[in-house]
Amino acid sequence: MKAVAEIHPLVGVQAACQALAIPPSTWYRSLHPKKELGPRPSPPRTLSEAERDTVLEVLTSPRFVDMSPNAVYATLLDEGIYYCSTRTFYRILSANEQVRERRNQLTHPEYHKPELLAESPNEVWTWDITKLRGPKKWNHYHLYLILDIFSRYVVGWAVYERESSVLAKYLLKETCVKHGIPKDQLTIHADRGSSMRSKTVAQLYIDLGVSKSHSRPYTSSDNPYSESQFKTMKYRPVYPKKFSSVQEARDFVRSFVHWYNHEHRHSGIGLMPPAAVHSGEAHGLRVKRNEVLEGAYCITPERFVSGCPQAPALPEAVWINKPKAAEAELLTK
Repeated sequence: MKAVAEIHPLVGVQAACQALAIPPSTWYRSLHPKKELGPRPSPPRTLSEAERDTVLEVLTSPRFVDMSPNAVYATLLDEGIYYCSTRTFYRILSANEQVRERRNQLTHPEYHKPELLAESPNEVWTWDITKLRGPKKWNHYHLYLILDIFSRYVVGWAVYERESSVLAKYLLKETCVKHGIPKDQLTIHADRGSSMRSKTVAQLYIDLGVSKSHSRPYTSSDNPYSESQFKTMKYRPVYPKKFSSVQEARDFVRSFVHWYNHEHRHSGIGLMPPAAVHSGEAHGLRVKRNEVLEGAYCITPERFVSGCPQAPALPEAVWINKPKAAEAELLTK
């Protein structure tokens, strides 16, 4: 700094600072030393300590303890009382570490995360309702579809002109009877729609000896199999933009379900048709696939760098929200 203060008057500031390798701002700051600031004076309009204590007492009183500062401010004005601005309310609360959500609000219950395991067909079904566009704007038909999560087999479906718990009950009952579901074997999972949570459907589950399960609110990943199946249907090239009648919608769904169950090679079940997994024929089909692969390997083994290939494995267990303990157990095996 001494060198800075002794810059020759005939030498420019820029040239001198460049020669001394210092920024010009350092030179200019040396001309005006920083003054030592004393304590900041309190403005005359500042509330006194007694007034601040009064405001804090009002804000924390039983009457206003669960109200926002804005609401307190407006309520007091309506009663002809003014202490300070709402910003000052917040400053006083902040100084006393009380800036938080003051309003008394409803606490929603903690919803249980569904964890469902299926090791064979007809252990866990999932069902949902999706809309099919009708001939006019705001006109839709409703597809009810029930899926077995182990085999991905569509066990039941129906297309109706409206969503109704009574219609859902009829379809669920007919599907359980059709597949001969005994009591205390099946769990049916669904989201939290009005038809899914209706007393009509809940009573049916009790009568059939079926366990019920529901997704958490706004959590589509709790019902992934139905969501995936609907996407497969609506992304098919033959899926129409709209249906002219409910009968046309039913004809399309009937054709799609047959294709999906018997022709579609599903990546989640070893590239097998869902019907083959559901009926148990998939194990025989996999043996045949392995025989074909072994034959190809014997003819041209040089084409298979990693040895004789194997057909994709079949699922042994299918989960909705596999628990972390089960995942860790699989990794250690």
